[in-house]
Amino acid sequence: MSMLVIGNAILDDRIRQAEFSCDLEICKGACCCVEGWRGAPLDDSELQELKSAFPAARAYLSQRNLGVIQEHGLYEGSLGNYATVCVEEKECVFVYFDEGIARCSLERAYRDGKTRWPKPLSCHLYPIRVHSQDRDYLQYHELPQCQGGRDRGTQQGIRLHRFLEHPLTRAFGQAWYAKLRAECETSSRG
Repeated sequence: MSMLVIGNAILDDRIRQAEFSCDLEICKGACCCVEGWRGAPLDDSELQELKSAFPAARAYLSQRNLGVIQEHGLYEGSLGNYATVCVEEKECVFVYFDEGIARCSLERAYRDGKTRWPKPLSCHLYPIRVHSQDRDYLQYHELPQCQGGRDRGTQQGIRLHRFLEHPLTRAFGQAWYAKLRAECETSSRG
């Protein structure tokens, strides 16, 4: 598999060509409900943001989720390896359901103007996952439940890097994103 290098980041080359646009009507928010023992990965710097956003986000959560938070907290893990808590090893504890679609209470509080923090960066960047060691490695994660997003991206001609412009800029900066966009768009003409 070939790689793309931009700044200090190494990118899975599939990011260059992939087409994607979330289709919640098809996937029902599956990326927020992946079975496993961990929720959304959190950067150490996000813990305080999460704590600050929680009072506004709690208004959208069920009593069940609030009980899990009371018992287990907002996140688990240790330095360099934090993640949100899950409900019964399924959905993230910050999920609420709206007409059968899993939605993020943190994002809703942000969109309603109640917080300044949209949600964990790992969620905002999905379906790209960032693994960090000495450098950041960006991997395109093709969750089977996201097939509707891949189909919609193809039908509408929306490239993954364009769909994720805001979160990629949030994570790496405007100049970095401009280099990624130029690289992706040059490769599509070649």
